[in-house]
Amino acid sequence: MRHSRLRLAGLLAGALFAVALALPAQALQVGEKAPDFELPGSQGKPVTLSQLTEKGPVVIHTFIAAFTNT
Repeated sequence: MRHSRLRLAGLLAGALFAVALALPAQALQVGEKAPDFELPGSQGKPVTLSQLTEKGPVVIHTFIAAFTNT
């Protein structure tokens, strides 16, 4: 019985930790610098935000529902 309670407590703690990690990041405020990130470019090579901003301002636009049934 004690072993099952400890196991349940461990599973619950793990689940809460996973939920905490899955929460969305806080949005940037106007004027804040975006963190650097890397995505695959059109040629298949990785491109970072810092590489793009070396050439000037960058506009990032997402098409969240572009390839969905919504």
